Amino acid sequence: MKIDIIGDIHGCLPEFKVLTEKLGYKWDNGIPMHPENRVLGFVGDLTDRGPESLKVIEIVWRLVIEQKKAYYTPGNHCNKLYRFFLGNKVQISHGLETTVAEYESLYKGDQQSIRKKFIELYENAPLYLELDKRNLIIAHAGIKEEFIGQTHSKVKTFVLYGDITGEKHPDGSPVRRDWAKEYHGKPCIVYGHTPVNEPRMINNTYNIDTGAVFGGLLTALRYPEMELVSVVSTMPYVAEKFKDFAR
Repeated sequence: MKIDIIGDIHGCLPEFKVLTEKLGYKWDNGIPMHPENRVLGFVGDLTDRGPESLKVIEIVWRLVIEQKKAYYTPGNHCNKLYRFFLGNKVQISHGLETTVAEYESLYKGDQQSIRKKFIELYENAPLYLELDKRNLIIAHAGIKEEFIGQTHSKVKTFVLYGDITGEKHPDGSPVRRDWAKEYHGKPCIVYGHTPVNEPRMINNTYNIDTGAVFGGLLTALRYPEMELVSVVSTMPYVAEKFKDFAR
């Protein structure tokens, strides 16, 4: 299996285009397709905060559902948008407001179309991806070794939000344990969720959320080559959004 796994896009369409082109994908029909049949993988959080969330949804839907040429597993922002589209009561904050504003600016028919596509994409997605005979796991916020193969509520919380303690930082964000430090499993785990200034590799885990929407990088991991490829973001840099694991 040859797959290029892309970190949290968060509506950063120009960076997504440049990164896929750098990886050798062609956009001849409006979606990135590789001439040598490599496929894309997405760690979730396609939307929110960035300028073109709905276009990213459209492209990923075409790749995953229509063409069956990509893999997608949802992130916490995807989960919240899904609940919004179902009509559930959610707080329109922490980036969702940008996607909702885009959505509300559309004509009604276009709203129905993108809503239907995202619901289909989300409902057909596994909680996390087990690929290459379970040698490769793609999970939005990561996964503990003992959770692999399971889908109960504890696993869902972990995969979407990380190893949260229940406590909050002064800015309201959840306190999370550094689960990757304790991971010693055989499968390679590729994840995002926690923005880092550069890809973090530890104990056969790869955090490839390099904060594109906060002015960092958009990063891909080429598998099985284990080669990292990044492009610089066009968004303003927001230093406090990046986690410093050195401290």
